[in-house]
Amino acid sequence: MATAEDPYDTPRRFRAPDDEWAGFGAATTTQHPGGRSPRGQVLREFMSWYMRRPGAKLPTRPPAGPWSAPIAD
Repeated sequence: MATAEDPYDTPRRFRAPDDEWAGFGAATTTQHPGGRSPRGQVLREFMSWYMRRPGAKLPTRPPAGPWSAPIAD
């Protein structure tokens, strides 16, 4: 579980195509440029908002960037 000293919790399995996972990492790093990508933090914020937890807010989206381009089939 994440703590104030270590914001990274135990890794979980989450399936996403590699190109989407990499793009998501780049987008989250743009929003939170301090070191390692906070993908897990953004996913937790989204899940709390989705479940309508009190005080939860939808994570802020970054401006459009290279990750915004459609994925080639």
